[in-house]
Amino acid sequence: MTVLSNKLAIELDDAVPAVPPPPPPGPERPAARRPLAGLVRAYVALTKPRVIELLLITTLPVMFLAAGGVPPLGTALATLAFGTLSAGAANAINCYIDRDIDAKMRRTRRRPLARDQVTPTEALVFGVVLATASTVGFGLTVNLLAASMSLFAILFYIFVYSLLLKRRTSQNVVWGGIAGCMPVLIGWTAITGSLAWTPFVLFGVVFLWTPPHTWTLAMRYREDYAIANVPMLPVVATERRVIVESLIYTWATVACSLVLWPVAGMSLVYGALAVVLGAVFLLEGHRLLRDSMRGLTGVHLRPMRFFHLSNVYLALLFTAVALDPLFT
Repeated sequence: MTVLSNKLAIELDDAVPAVPPPPPPGPERPAARRPLAGLVRAYVALTKPRVIELLLITTLPVMFLAAGGVPPLGTALATLAFGTLSAGAANAINCYIDRDIDAKMRRTRRRPLARDQVTPTEALVFGVVLATASTVGFGLTVNLLAASMSLFAILFYIFVYSLLLKRRTSQNVVWGGIAGCMPVLIGWTAITGSLAWTPFVLFGVVFLWTPPHTWTLAMRYREDYAIANVPMLPVVATERRVIVESLIYTWATVACSLVLWPVAGMSLVYGALAVVLGAVFLLEGHRLLRDSMRGLTGVHLRPMRFFHLSNVYLALLFTAVALDPLFT
């Protein structure tokens, strides 16, 4: 969805201003010749499918909650389809903007632009086409409120996160993560046509979850971000500070997930699962802090354990959100 950092990755022809190019990496080179299947894979890769999967995990359960059960099939399918296009649009344009640093980082050097599988112009046009299709599709098949929030998420991800925050501040993923929270609001408004406190609480869960999720991944790839001159928190701060701040956000995430219980009138099914999942999530965060206090550093801290667990936590928590209406 137009979601979710790390986690948590998210223009229109006339409706969206032209994207200003990043510092010129040199003359545009022609894309390497590829068979059709390879070219299709390259364009799909521009959309960052794994990021989209995470965004959709937060979208569908909210529709169950908003509908008080199984949502209308047509609305659900349209929301997921155009949400996928929306997230893909933002990610493709992000690849265009970040093509210079993607080529420097081990984690991203196999992306299509870094490997000259498509040209920067082709990637930008592709992103604009997807953004246009997603916004128009939302407006015609879902509702205008969902369409406007989808467009907001694309614009925010491109202009606020990718162009303004990412290369300037270590708080980039904190505020940039707002784009990854929008699928929650979009899923709710797709069903109800309006907003309420419940989706904003879930928005808060994803917002607070994003920094520790992304920072622990950045701990693993700290050298990459340093080489690319991207001031992720693990690049500019000590490991201890990164872990402490991540743990603070983790506590806030769990607390926000429990606020949903009374606000949305959730049953004991959700409450029990939220408590258990939160406890496991917090235990892993405290394990990371304990290991750092014992003097472990770098890969010996195993930050990727926390990163992977954070994915599982969010997926299972939103599964509980979807299941709860079915038991009440």
